Amino acid sequence: MITLYTFGPYFGLPDGSPFVTKAMLLLKLAGLAYAEDRGGYGRAPKGKLPYINDDGVLIADSTFIRFHIEKKYGFDFDAGLDPAQKATGWAVERMCEDHLNWAMIAARWVDEANFAKGPAHFFDAVPLPIRPIVRSLVRRKVRSSLIAHGFGRHAEAEAFVLAKRDIDALATLLGDKAFLMGKTPCAADATAFAFIAHLLSPTFNAPIRTAAERHANLVAYRDKIMRLYFPAFA
Repeated sequence: MITLYTFGPYFGLPDGSPFVTKAMLLLKLAGLAYAEDRGGYGRAPKGKLPYINDDGVLIADSTFIRFHIEKKYGFDFDAGLDPAQKATGWAVERMCEDHLNWAMIAARWVDEANFAKGPAHFFDAVPLPIRPIVRSLVRRKVRSSLIAHGFGRHAEAEAFVLAKRDIDALATLLGDKAFLMGKTPCAADATAFAFIAHLLSPTFNAPIRTAAERHANLVAYRDKIMRLYFPAFA
């Protein structure tokens, strides 16, 4: 049995992290049963979630979880795709994870109202006397990461311009197709769905959510995958 280490459901979504949500969908697409463990963050091999325990073998990072599934179980997420489609899928994943993700982090962790409604609840299990201290320290670390990456150096309006281009690109690539590359989901769909679902979460009021909502195909795509693979959240 595979154990997937998660944060747990937040914001009306299967998990509070798009990367964990991606790993969940990868496992579902591959037809692999798994159990969730919400207490593994402190033992995470790379200090982040997700990671899996597959018969005693620990695999950290959602992309390396994909590679592990492909190697051990012989499942080809990109079966039937030509080299150009595979390259496009990889570019979509990198755009979402290494660029659009920072816009989402800023919208959730920097904006006071969104932080109070969202990430602040990640600390609800911390004992009350030290909860404000831990919450403040982690938030400060996140803000420092935004600055170190460079995305946090942009003004809010500038950051939105960049994020909107990502969102518009996703909508254009999807077009009127059922999935990114056609009639069946591929590896990039796990990433795209995770980020689109998180962008559209009604918990957060942000320009990037409004920008995503304006694309009917992104909303329909989110709804379809949610019904197919996460019906409890549809």
